[in-house]
Amino acid sequence: MEYTVSQLAKLSGVSGRTLRYYDQIGLLKPAYVNDSGYRIYGEKETDLLQQILFFRELEISLEDINKIINQPDFDQTEALRNHYDELQKKRDRLDSIISTVAKTLAAREGGMEMSNKDKFDAFKEKLIEENEQKYGEEIREKYGDKTINESNAKLRGMSEEDFEVMNKLEGEIITLLEKSYKTGDPASDLAQELAHKHKEWLMYSWPSYSEEAHAGLVDMFVADERYTAYYDKHVKGGTAFLRDAVLNYLDKK
Repeated sequence: MEYTVSQLAKLSGVSGRTLRYYDQIGLLKPAYVNDSGYRIYGEKETDLLQQILFFRELEISLEDINKIINQPDFDQTEALRNHYDELQKKRDRLDSIISTVAKTLAAREGGMEMSNKDKFDAFKEKLIEENEQKYGEEIREKYGDKTINESNAKLRGMSEEDFEVMNKLEGEIITLLEKSYKTGDPASDLAQELAHKHKEWLMYSWPSYSEEAHAGLVDMFVADERYTAYYDKHVKGGTAFLRDAVLNYLDKK
């Protein structure tokens, strides 16, 4: 079966403008262009578009999708298996959040009792989901599935009090980063307090703490622009300063 841009757009729900853009950036080229100048897509291109849409559902950037599907060893069947697994995980996380929201509504509208732990489950699941979407691939590759799964489990089991303390610590870290950065010295007392607070914050979600893992994490902060953007939006250059503060802190221990 062959399709023009308008036919494939109607079939897939992707706009013709988007299909032309995918062609322009080399993400999805048509099988050929006919004598009338129409882009023509075959079964191979239709299957590839489906893969692209699966990747987009997992919030993977077009740039990264392009790199993945253009690898010489790209296997569509294996990619489908991975999509299935990831979508199952995403559904499970959403089901958990939906369940918590439903319990909250029932408690508010029908007088149903709800434990404080249940109230915070949705927030914790949202945090886990956001971390998995943004950084899951990198941190799982660096620390392994077992460590990350244990970390997620620890966060899910966290009490309301600990969850509030962890969030408070995050705010204190940003405040200390702003103050200590002005000293220009990652070995200053303020910077060392910043590093210690960062360690405390990590210990709320990490299954176990190690100096090596802490050093590796702050190195990754600087190397990965997504982490850098988080700290640098508060203090420009703050991510590198935090890394240096932590490395100084670890050297002194």
